[in-house]
Amino acid sequence: MRPAVSVFTWPVRVYWEDTDAGGIVFYANYLKFFERARTEWLRHLGVEQQRLREDTGGMFVVSGTELRYHRPARLDDVLQVSARLTELGRASMTLQQEAWRMRDGQPDALLCEGTIRIGWVDATQMRPGRIPSSIIDVLTHL
Repeated sequence: MRPAVSVFTWPVRVYWEDTDAGGIVFYANYLKFFERARTEWLRHLGVEQQRLREDTGGMFVVSGTELRYHRPARLDDVLQVSARLTELGRASMTLQQEAWRMRDGQPDALLCEGTIRIGWVDATQMRPGRIPSSIIDVLTHL
């Protein structure tokens, strides 16, 4: 299924804990920033992941990532992290995500971009399953 194109953005400030010895954001932390944006995107759509797990016994898990790094972020930078659903299947979805450095409230430089694949699993057995129809309905009507 091809979902409607809608981009969700979430602000992230860079803290000391996000940086490495070189004073720039440690490369793996972009995955954390992307996770936060995806979680807030779902919450914005009315999907709270803990409640979803309690109600359905299932949850979303990352099944694949591909990232490309362009420029470094540094301590105190304010980033705009986006999430855009690009593909929706019965058991998985793919999102395009980006992290931009902000200057004076405007995107200044693309720092990192990635494609993240999310699968639905039974939370107890960690076996693949179908995304609940209620979630599919929400995602196809963005």
